[in-house]
Amino acid sequence: MKQKQTAYLALAAVCLLWGTTYLALRVGVTQFPPFLFSAIRFVLAGVILIGILLLRGHSFPSQKVIFNQAIGGFLMCTMGISLVGWAEVQVSSGVAAIICSLMPIWVFIINLLVNQEEKPTLIVMMGLAMGIAGILLIFREHLTEFYQPQYLGSIVAIFLANLSWAIGTFWLKKKNAGTDPFINAGLQMLAGGIFLIPFTLLFDDLSVINWSGEVIFALSYLTLIGSVAAYACYFYAVGHLPIMIVSLYAYINPVIAVILGWLVLNEKMNSKIAGAILLTLLGIYLVNKGHQLKSKWRGQPKPIND
Repeated sequence: MKQKQTAYLALAAVCLLWGTTYLALRVGVTQFPPFLFSAIRFVLAGVILIGILLLRGHSFPSQKVIFNQAIGGFLMCTMGISLVGWAEVQVSSGVAAIICSLMPIWVFIINLLVNQEEKPTLIVMMGLAMGIAGILLIFREHLTEFYQPQYLGSIVAIFLANLSWAIGTFWLKKKNAGTDPFINAGLQMLAGGIFLIPFTLLFDDLSVINWSGEVIFALSYLTLIGSVAAYACYFYAVGHLPIMIVSLYAYINPVIAVILGWLVLNEKMNSKIAGAILLTLLGIYLVNKGHQLKSKWRGQPKPIND
């Protein structure tokens, strides 16, 4: 029970921390070669997290565990987060938020295909539909960007990144049982950053490297807060909660970003956006309620046939 409560706290931290990273990522990738920016971010974060843990007495894992984390790091850091960053050079963070909010839908589909223990119920499916409807309403002014042909490559890249992140989450939940989630997170980020080196050599314009104050702040914030802290919390939550529940961070992150923009930057907030936020939160509640009811039903004794 205590582990589950801690896992929910870790998930809450993920929702809050990743909800604050949209602007920092946008600043970084528009003022610095995007793949190089992500490579530096993840290598630094991996080295920092692993170094802290080793100094605190954590043991280094086996080669098999390292191999599993390298695959997870490629799927989630190299292909997942970094492709979104590359795409945000062209498209707005609103478009990225809409596509990334589909993560629970990918989880739903993968659950149907491979995971027999977390089959979604009707209540869960209703919650998923409400959540995505709320996100679409919040960012409805960005929907026209989906019809712009110059954005097609970036939009496809975000869809691919989103799917890769979902597959990586399933892979690591299956492979990481009984291992150290924090060391695992450090290894994933380090491997993901190293795998980005060919991407930066092939696709980045390295002549435009500019170490401005904004870039340094964005890199520092994403390394320490968006990676070292939030990424470790994410995989602790994945290890102790149903993946469908954990995937709901994709609904909560943009909501937090919109609310913070309203409170801190005086960005737009009106009754339509507030209603869309409430619809999203209702969807999240239904998904969580559906999982609670399913666990309750599973725990009841089966009827005995005469």
